[in-house]
Amino acid sequence: MEAWQVAVEAAQEKKAEDIAVLDLEEVASFTSFFVLCNGLNSRQNQAISDEVEKQLKQEGVRPASIEGYQQAEWILMDYGDFIVHIFSPRARNYYELERLWKTARRVPVAEAG
Repeated sequence: MEAWQVAVEAAQEKKAEDIAVLDLEEVASFTSFFVLCNGLNSRQNQAISDEVEKQLKQEGVRPASIEGYQQAEWILMDYGDFIVHIFSPRARNYYELERLWKTARRVPVAEAG
């Protein structure tokens, strides 16, 4: 299982909503995948982030950086080959990463598991 798939499963365990995976290999040079999701509030976003970090750490994968954890409106977890974005619903609507990266192939989340 790929590390980004572990991140998806961890987010699912914490009831993340609207999980999407964008394959950026053909359209970006800085990462291969975006994992996008949102929680209902900042506490849930932090719980999702904690679970993603915990499960990936068990696989020996550590983030290069984590940003936005304290406010938890948009938590960005940079793992190099993939980036996990955990949004509040408002922030996800505002930044519209799916629209900005619309040329990226959308990976069905069922492929993650």
